[in-house]
Amino acid sequence: MPLSRVHCVIRKPDSRSMEKFEKFHAPNTLASANFQIRDALALILAALLVAISGLKISAQDAPANAAPTTGATSDDIKALRQKIEDLERKVKELEEKNKPEAQADKDKARTDELEQKVKILERNRELDVETAETKAKEAPKISIGSDGFSFGNADGSYAVQLKGVLQVDSRTFLHDAGIVGNDGFLLRRARPVLQGTVARDFDFLFVPDFGGSSVQIFDAYLNYRYRPELQLRAGKMKSPIGLEQLQADVDILFNERSLITDLLPNRDLGIVLQGDILGGVASYAAGIFNGLGDGRSTSNFDFEDDKAFEGRVFFQPFKTTSLYSLQGFGFGLGGSYETMQRTNTTGLPATTGGTLPGFLTDGQQQFFAYNPAGGAVVVADGEHWRLSPQGYYYYGPFGFLGEYIISEQRVTSVLGATRTTRRLANTAWQVSGSWILTGEDAAYKGGVVPRHPFNPLAGGWGAWQLVGRYEQLDIDNDAFPLFSNPASSATFAAAWSVGLNWYLNRNFLIKGSFSHTDFKGGGGAGASAPAAVTRNDENVFFTRMQLAF
Repeated sequence: MPLSRVHCVIRKPDSRSMEKFEKFHAPNTLASANFQIRDALALILAALLVAISGLKISAQDAPANAAPTTGATSDDIKALRQKIEDLERKVKELEEKNKPEAQADKDKARTDELEQKVKILERNRELDVETAETKAKEAPKISIGSDGFSFGNADGSYAVQLKGVLQVDSRTFLHDAGIVGNDGFLLRRARPVLQGTVARDFDFLFVPDFGGSSVQIFDAYLNYRYRPELQLRAGKMKSPIGLEQLQADVDILFNERSLITDLLPNRDLGIVLQGDILGGVASYAAGIFNGLGDGRSTSNFDFEDDKAFEGRVFFQPFKTTSLYSLQGFGFGLGGSYETMQRTNTTGLPATTGGTLPGFLTDGQQQFFAYNPAGGAVVVADGEHWRLSPQGYYYYGPFGFLGEYIISEQRVTSVLGATRTTRRLANTAWQVSGSWILTGEDAAYKGGVVPRHPFNPLAGGWGAWQLVGRYEQLDIDNDAFPLFSNPASSATFAAAWSVGLNWYLNRNFLIKGSFSHTDFKGGGGAGASAPAAVTRNDENVFFTRMQLAF
């Protein structure tokens, strides 16, 4: 039949049905309660809307005389509304209760997220640092400072260092009997120093000198460092005999070395096996060289077939101990042996300061020469040996150095068909001392490093060092008159010197010193050395300005 009326009957749910409904829709967790209650409320509201709509439709379609339909009353609707309000109130209470926990969950999630980001940033930072360290280890190293200019690869297996020495001197002779041309300024040393390392264990050194009247190569050698205890050096270098001779030119106390060096070879060509044992407690050097006369440097070629054997041992027994007062104590012995061919003249001493082989004063003037009267010529002829005991002691600002040398050489005087041969044993010794007035440490190597470099505005005046020395050289009496003219050459020289050194900083030094030398013998007629030199005592005032880096 046709649908003319829509009847909607809404019955009030009994208590059991409501319990089942609430139980079925009860939230399993507090976090989902809001959504389940809202769903239930939505269903109830939908039912209510349908019921109300049905009531309206029934009321419109029912005839006036129709009997009332049994269904939801106004009380039922009120009850449902009350139930809805109660449910809404509960939802609000649950929402209010759940807000802190929800916020806490959000905060925790945010915190975890930030912590994760921080960890990621920290790790990225670590990776950046590791990358930078790796690049730094692999990057070349460049250094500019008081030790010179250097550059090399990261591990130091390849490196080059540029250093330099510049010394500007003056010599002023007093009461020198009118010797011409010995006073004045001079460029004593002007040396660029190129040194470095190749393939980790191979070192080199190249030192030309632009001071003096001509350019010379003073040092040029290669050195293989298998271990500190075992090294092999080949080239042009200082002969390993004398203590003061082996000291660096920038570290010596006075402008010139002592009379000891008159009886020592200077630089020679050869090969040396050397090393430092137990961190320098013991050192040794043993080599084969071309061979030189006293006070000479090689001219880069061998002038004879025989070779010279030279060596030295040195001990610093307390160097690595805790006895500070004895750490600077060292002693040793150096020596050489060679055989000279009769035909050479360069096996005799150097000709510096004169025209014939001879020996020099502190002022670099010749006081002895192989100049026999009558025109004879003297040559080295046979064995030549040297022996030099030596030692030093440094403690705080105090320094002391002493050594002795004997140089015995077989020489021959040739005059026409006449030949006269003798063994001449010349000896020399020296002691020198220093005291640093400003308290810095004295040392054999490295010079003086001022605690307060020169800077008047900051109250720095550098370091001041007082120095003194006494020395003697004695010529064998058999040298006169067959090998030297006693009327012009001295048989003995003794000198004392005092000075003051001012180290403005680690690189710049100003020196001032005075030296007095007494002679025995000589002093005869003649306007040139050695007669003109030995005629009076030598008195000379030295100054030096030195730059070394």
